[in-house]
Amino acid sequence: MSLQQEVMTALKGAMKAKDQTALTALRAVKSAILLAQTESGAKEELTEEQELKILQKQVKQRKDSAAVYLEQGREDLAAPELAEAEIINQFLPEALTEEEIEKVVVMTIDRVGAEGMKDMGKVMGIVSKELAGQADGKTISNIVKAKLSS
Repeated sequence: MSLQQEVMTALKGAMKAKDQTALTALRAVKSAILLAQTESGAKEELTEEQELKILQKQVKQRKDSAAVYLEQGREDLAAPELAEAEIINQFLPEALTEEEIEKVVVMTIDRVGAEGMKDMGKVMGIVSKELAGQADGKTISNIVKAKLSS
């Protein structure tokens, strides 16, 4: 079952359960997917990688918003954002631990022969593609920086 079908099924379930938080989150995902499809031209299906990027972006937006709300002492606004992020997170593959990400980064550095920060872009590109949907870019970036600067 494609991601779009999974989202539609979950959306119907949320409607029946009258779960407003889930409805809001799932409608945003559906909208983002439809927008990406129309941007790509015809009614072609999105690749799994594109769908994962859309989901990650949706989760990141909500977490960033929640962080801003918490900075301003607005827990009442942060809570729904975090709840929506959790709902969207259900559609993403299991996230890797930092140790697992570190192993992939070290293997990539060895394979590419990266030496120092000048090769960070090359390593980031390969690792980001390899771990699409399983790790966020910020975590990957921090680990790559640490490994290349040591």
